[in-house]
Amino acid sequence: MKKTMLKSALIALGSALAIVSAPVVAQEAKSLDELLRYVEQGRVKEAQENRAREERFKAARYQQKEMLDEAREMLKSEEKRSAALEGKFEELELILTDKQRQLKERLGTLTELFGHLTSTAGDLRSNYQNSLVSVQFPGREEFVNKLIEKMTGAEQLPSITEIEKMWHALMVEMTESGKVVRFETDVTDASGETTSQKVTRVGTFNIVNSDGMYLKYEPETESLQVLPRQPSGPFIGWAEELANANEGIHAFGVDPTGPTGGTFLSALIDSPTLTERWHQGGVVGYIITGVGVVALIIALWRLIALSLVGSKVNAQLKSGSANDNNPLGRVLKVHEENPNMDSETLELKLSEAVLKELPSLEKSLNLLKIIAAVAPLLGLLGTVTGMIITFQAITIFGAGDPKAMAGGISGALVTTVLGLCVAIPTVLLHTVVSGRSKKIIHILEEQSTGLVAQHTEGKQGA
Repeated sequence: MKKTMLKSALIALGSALAIVSAPVVAQEAKSLDELLRYVEQGRVKEAQENRAREERFKAARYQQKEMLDEAREMLKSEEKRSAALEGKFEELELILTDKQRQLKERLGTLTELFGHLTSTAGDLRSNYQNSLVSVQFPGREEFVNKLIEKMTGAEQLPSITEIEKMWHALMVEMTESGKVVRFETDVTDASGETTSQKVTRVGTFNIVNSDGMYLKYEPETESLQVLPRQPSGPFIGWAEELANANEGIHAFGVDPTGPTGGTFLSALIDSPTLTERWHQGGVVGYIITGVGVVALIIALWRLIALSLVGSKVNAQLKSGSANDNNPLGRVLKVHEENPNMDSETLELKLSEAVLKELPSLEKSLNLLKIIAAVAPLLGLLGTVTGMIITFQAITIFGAGDPKAMAGGISGALVTTVLGLCVAIPTVLLHTVVSGRSKKIIHILEEQSTGLVAQHTEGKQGA
């Protein structure tokens, strides 16, 4: 029994060893002899595999040694080649230095000439890109580009013919700057439609179409475009007259700052008109304008009325009988109706008659005075309101755009200007109307005083 158990244990242990040492054993040994045979077979196979590995390692070592030898041979070859190339480079560098010295000696004083020629060609190319003459003669900058490319290459020098052609190009540009010419070309309107139109070029300053509209030259697209906003005033009329004229001298608004809508023309275009400035005043500006219109109507009405009354009073002064159609006649009527009244009572009656005429003569004068005082206050109100809005915008968006900030302040000050424009004429009109009224009142007081004195003298003489 013990032998059987021992045998089974040895068989199990042998099977485990066979599995660990020899993975090729696919089945369990049934006896110790079979187990021993399996173990020997595994050892033999492992030995064969180990010898195969050693052979591969030796072959790889020999191969690596061969590759290392080849790399060392290649390194030596490249070092020799590098030394040869360095020598060749030094040799060529000496040749280049010698050639540069020879070129400098042959150029002599022409070096400065070619430098100026290159600079002039660059300036001319820049002028061609923005010149209105290029609209009439497209593609003329091609020669200048080739000449600049040739001179900057430092391989070839410009010929006498090319230098003369360069001089001729400068003379053409200078000559064309003093001409007024008419030709036909494509023009793009504000809607984006391109049509062929007759245009008139005034030197290198401005170009207009037959309708007198100023055009803008776009160098990027080499096209003419109608300015979306034209200058106000007589400029459009002058341009149209020049564009349709055949001879003679004509007025024209020239922008000397450039053909692409230069700074001066842009300033004229961007400057708001009187109507636009008036609209900048907003609601307060409209109120001030309405108040000014009312003041003007009242002043004209009172001037006409007082002029008619003054003419009737002057006629009454020349007449021998009192007439009820004028204040002086009504005052004289009091004396005629009371010839026997004592002087004190007559004086009071005449003063009463004069006082009755004062309201009709001084009608609406106080209203004119109030308008003259209120108009500047309304302007100040609009300015303060506009400044508040401007500073609120600065608080939100910042003060990075001075132009926008200045535009807001300018719009706010429009109401102050409107207020002063209403107040100053109103004060003058009030002065004129008040002077007419006081003149008539003075005549009434003078005549009433004279009547009292005449009546007193008559009583004393009687």
